[in-house]
Amino acid sequence: MEVKEPFGKIINIKDVVVEVEFNDDPKPEIHDMLTLQEDKSVKLQVAESAGPERFYCINLSTSAPLYRGATVVNTNEKMKVPVGERTLGRVMDLFGNPLDGLGPIEAKDKSEIFKEAPSYSETSDDVTFMETGIKIVDLFAPLLKGGKVGLFGGSGVGKTVLLTEILHNIINKDLGKNMSVFCGVGERSREGQELYKELQNGGVLPYVSLIFGQMGENASVRFLTAHSATSVAEYLRDEMGKNVIFFMDNIFRFAQAGNELSLLMNNIPSEDGYQATLSSEVAHIHERLVSRNNNFITTIEAIYLPEDDLFDQAAQSVFGYLDSSIVLSRDAYRDGRLPAVDILNSDSDALTPKNVSSKHYFVANTAKSLLKKAELLERIVSLVGESELSDEDRIIYQRANKIRNYMTQNFFVTEAQTGKKGIYVSVEDTINDVKDILDGKYDNLTEDKFLFIGKLLDIDKV
Repeated sequence: MEVKEPFGKIINIKDVVVEVEFNDDPKPEIHDMLTLQEDKSVKLQVAESAGPERFYCINLSTSAPLYRGATVVNTNEKMKVPVGERTLGRVMDLFGNPLDGLGPIEAKDKSEIFKEAPSYSETSDDVTFMETGIKIVDLFAPLLKGGKVGLFGGSGVGKTVLLTEILHNIINKDLGKNMSVFCGVGERSREGQELYKELQNGGVLPYVSLIFGQMGENASVRFLTAHSATSVAEYLRDEMGKNVIFFMDNIFRFAQAGNELSLLMNNIPSEDGYQATLSSEVAHIHERLVSRNNNFITTIEAIYLPEDDLFDQAAQSVFGYLDSSIVLSRDAYRDGRLPAVDILNSDSDALTPKNVSSKHYFVANTAKSLLKKAELLERIVSLVGESELSDEDRIIYQRANKIRNYMTQNFFVTEAQTGKKGIYVSVEDTINDVKDILDGKYDNLTEDKFLFIGKLLDIDKV
């Protein structure tokens, strides 16, 4: 019996989406890689069906050689990315091409970028508190080993800085024990360069693999970069038996790239303007980034909020997968309180007596209650002044301001910009200090004394 060659024909080209037709069997499968018969350097990935014999493909090469009527060949292979120890300390794109000028990445193994998520029975459910040394995070939105953390905020409020500081502190604390994968999706190349230099100067670069699909790349590259980085993290977890810290900046750009591709494939968007497949695309990434066989993947991701809208559908699609949500506030940023975290809107499933100490649970919730009461007093103060408050309300208002100011902190990753040395504060010190403020031990000090200090023992040094 004669076996027919898997040939097809290009019938339409729209930006990075190429529509191909296969009249004869065998038809390509979703995620199969196609190439031009006359130019093997051209790579197309089958994205979805456009009819019984037609398929939408994502162009992963320059569009110059493409034209209608060109013959394409199905390679019957899926896209793969280099994985393993050789990717650590390196910067690469989604194909595994080096971006750091250090020559080819000679990885022994490659892994398909699209994989099924582990079954429920394979996932681990152990919960262990993970200290970051950042006061406001550890107290109000603690991280779990193997959990997922989202940093929500509009442009320019410090998402990337906070994410980078968490990366710096966690890796430095257990140097060599944790491996890390940093996935840059749709962000500025300048920020990637600064991150690379910071990791290099800090001596932690050998434990980090960086995969970038920056802002200037087309939608297909930005979309698939997240899948490539996920495969690199999965290999470290499953084949090398490592605990992995996975950082993504920014998952909104991943959702945005998927929307661009969906529109080019003539899919009707949902009422919110995003692609109808948004939830499944976000789910595919998050369900792969889980702990398995007692090896952990802890995910920390930045989520851009268009117009500071926390109810944007791209942000909402991520919420269900997170253990901790850290919301950054533009008002706090304008007031100079950095990191500009909105304490009352930030929360963590880890903040329970089961996962943290009873003292931690009590202090965090008591402080939040105090801050909520102070928020109600803000309008009165803005209208008639603090002096018009009752003695009890004045104490609440002042202690709340001291707690807000105490939560400010100088970061290691901004030392070059600010000229101020970074500070690491243990969670025990943070809990004790906040309890002392709540108990009134520092009522005699003015609020400004609490800005950008470490522990309260350092307050006399300011």
